[in-house]
Amino acid sequence: MKINLKQSYFFTYLILSLVTLVMIFPFYWMIVTSLSKPENLFIFPPKLWPDFNFKNYVDMWHENPQGVLWTRYILNTLFVATSTTLLSLFNSSLAGFAFAKLKFPLRNQIFMVILGIMMIPGELMLIPNYLTLFRLGWLNSYQALIIPFGASVFGIFLTRQAFRQLPNELWEAAQIDGCSIGRFYFNIALPIVRPTLFAFALFVFLGAWNAFLWPLIVNTNPNFMPLEVALYSFIGAEGTNWQLLAAAATMATFPVLILFLIFQTQFIEGISRGAIKG
Repeated sequence: MKINLKQSYFFTYLILSLVTLVMIFPFYWMIVTSLSKPENLFIFPPKLWPDFNFKNYVDMWHENPQGVLWTRYILNTLFVATSTTLLSLFNSSLAGFAFAKLKFPLRNQIFMVILGIMMIPGELMLIPNYLTLFRLGWLNSYQALIIPFGASVFGIFLTRQAFRQLPNELWEAAQIDGCSIGRFYFNIALPIVRPTLFAFALFVFLGAWNAFLWPLIVNTNPNFMPLEVALYSFIGAEGTNWQLLAAAATMATFPVLILFLIFQTQFIEGISRGAIKG
């Protein structure tokens, strides 16, 4: 029995819809928990509709984990995410441009070694990186949250692929006009690969905003603590305020979710230009 085109589309969209429901249900359940009354959190069968108890958000906002206001945690996260994005964008694009357009000994071999770093699990680097920061005296500081992520192997690869699309004739023509390599990089190359740079910047910003394990390890000072680590304060030995934790998690998730939804087209376009058209 042959399946016509309409039936094929039906089954495809049905499967995609089911997968989408599975993916978004944890996020939906977080919102339901954040708006539920404490006595309704552990009833069975569970309520799939919220109580719209917005008092949880008020209580969460007035709750000061480790004596620091939520405003400080938000500003810390915004500062760390923005600084990490700018630094990684600058360093990674410089390296990507060098590997794509400059000729120097062992260029391809060095690039392959850098790509090999992507195969090393990040957990293996926690202790060496921690010891390095300890010897530098950078623990409990913004440097510990920003500098280790000031460059990205993925970003180097992505920008290299984007810069390789630039015709060599463009650089040769710029040289004839007396354009230096720095001016060519900033005034010509960067504007052309802007979609890829934007996609990578969004990728880094989301990662820095959602970072948890590394800030938890290198930072014990609440004054430098980001949002994701502050959420951990709702989990204690005496119990967990699930409704407040869900409210805080929702507050931390919504900004990056909205940011991604607004710029998802540019993100997909930039990734496609950089990675596919090598």
